[in-house]
Amino acid sequence: MEARLQTAKEEAKRKKAQEIEADFLARREARRRLEGGWRLCGKFVAGEQYFDVTHDGEVEEEEKRFYWQSRRVFNRIAPAVDARMAKLVRAVPKLKVRAFSGAEEDEMSAKLATGILQSVKDKINLRAEIEKGTRWAEVCGSVFYKVIWDAEAGRQVGKREDGSSVYEGEVSVSVTPPFEIFPDSLSAENLAETKSVIHAKVVPAAYIFEKFGVAVSGSNLSVGSPCGGEEVIKDGVVYVERYTRGDKKFPRGRLEIAAGGELLYEGDLPYLNGEGGVRDFPFVKQDCLSMPGSFFGHSVVERLVPLQRAYNAVRNRKHEFLNRATFGVLTVEDGSLDTEELADEGLAPGRVLVYRQGGIPPKFLDGGQLPAEFEREEEWLEKEFSVLSGVSDFTQRLATGVTSATGLQLLLSQDTSRLQNTVLAVENATKEIGRHILRLYKQFAGTARLTTVTGENERAQVYYFNASDLRASDVTFESEAIVSVEEKRETLLRLYEAGILQGEDGRVSVAHKNSILECFGLETLDTSKDVSALHIQKSAQENLAFSKGEVSVDDFDDHPLHVAEHTKYLLSLSLQGEEDGECKRRAVAHLKAHQQKIKDKE
Repeated sequence: MEARLQTAKEEAKRKKAQEIEADFLARREARRRLEGGWRLCGKFVAGEQYFDVTHDGEVEEEEKRFYWQSRRVFNRIAPAVDARMAKLVRAVPKLKVRAFSGAEEDEMSAKLATGILQSVKDKINLRAEIEKGTRWAEVCGSVFYKVIWDAEAGRQVGKREDGSSVYEGEVSVSVTPPFEIFPDSLSAENLAETKSVIHAKVVPAAYIFEKFGVAVSGSNLSVGSPCGGEEVIKDGVVYVERYTRGDKKFPRGRLEIAAGGELLYEGDLPYLNGEGGVRDFPFVKQDCLSMPGSFFGHSVVERLVPLQRAYNAVRNRKHEFLNRATFGVLTVEDGSLDTEELADEGLAPGRVLVYRQGGIPPKFLDGGQLPAEFEREEEWLEKEFSVLSGVSDFTQRLATGVTSATGLQLLLSQDTSRLQNTVLAVENATKEIGRHILRLYKQFAGTARLTTVTGENERAQVYYFNASDLRASDVTFESEAIVSVEEKRETLLRLYEAGILQGEDGRVSVAHKNSILECFGLETLDTSKDVSALHIQKSAQENLAFSKGEVSVDDFDDHPLHVAEHTKYLLSLSLQGEEDGECKRRAVAHLKAHQQKIKDKE
């Protein structure tokens, strides 16, 4: 009986694996032409521009019409993508968490969350991943970031009984190309509108055995690159992960993994990374140009492909005309000389041509002048590249005659506004990655997590925090505007000259002074001597300590600063029970002690 049950279970697993792989093949077939378009865009960026997509979605090289036809590539797409990337990289925001309310607990939670994001961003080199993903989006139209919790990363915290190491874990953010993502509906406009998503890629069979302990048979599989070239993975298998949202049957969602005809895993969605703490997909989507009724976005390269074809044609025909004008086209009377020798050697300078007596000597055909349409068409195409790509050469804009500072600034702002949709996509994707990071920390950080956070005085501080200290669902992300360092400095100088940064006494406050020095890259001149930030931090820690017991006043405290910070805390305190009333009593007593110190000093 047990043998029959075991056989039945194994058969059910095989059928499930076959169903998952069949679902993957159907989704891949449904979007075959889309993949062909992505590969075509990649080839154009790489400089292979005499290709086209066939009806069955394959990318094939176009044949020459004549053997002598020139097919050189004058790549203007790659510089356009590089120019866009140079501007979009500046759009990666610095994630800063804004507290949900003015309560001290929310303020401290927001500071802790901001510090964690900065720490994680440096550990996993998040900026490099976003830059890499943005380039994928520029070429293919869409890219995905997979945000998961890696239990084998982070600091080592112990040993298991078998001798293996135990780590505290860390967030992992990796770029997932659109070639590996297969939604259940191509008409859904975002991940929230899909019911299930498949993540599939080719991996070695040894990877399956190492991770799951299951031996599967593989074969030599070729993995193509969108920019040309193929890599053959020996003994490879298609590794399929299917993520399904929760429903009545499975309210916690489903994650099913199959490879080589074997079901490797089946269970709930692993991460509480959705809004309100629900289980959701571990992916963040970023588009270059979103399209209504389409899951995958469109790339700017796709718009530039027809222009690039026309530009190559114009330049090649122009070069062919110049070649004819340079080398010429000879007319030779039949039988007057050896035409084969003339075709092989051409007309070298100083060569003596011997032709039949009484025959007509060879002569060049008159090719005429280069038509002006060539120049006009080439100039028009170059302008169209600037219009469609959203970037332009600033020196060309100066040809309009604008020389005033205001006019030049308007030209720069116009270039920036043309990229605004893509800029917002980069910002939104970065913010969503930040939300996923905080939610994963809230789920897996545990009760005593050690991290290094940069405080307001620009000094690194070590914190122990609990997962409950992170209120990931009650925060809003702020990002800086896309302005250059020079523009920030110019704005600060204007504000200073206008007297806006000075206080009522006509002096610049310590906080404003530190911000100005930081903008000019001179924060080390005064930040190390700034004691006010340390006093503010000490008073904030005292505010949190009022809920636990009495807090004494130190003689070295900056009493006026402490009075201001404790007063703000009392004004933001909302009484909800007896414990809060006791907390207020301690804070008031502590505040009166500071005020008494001020009177004694006077």
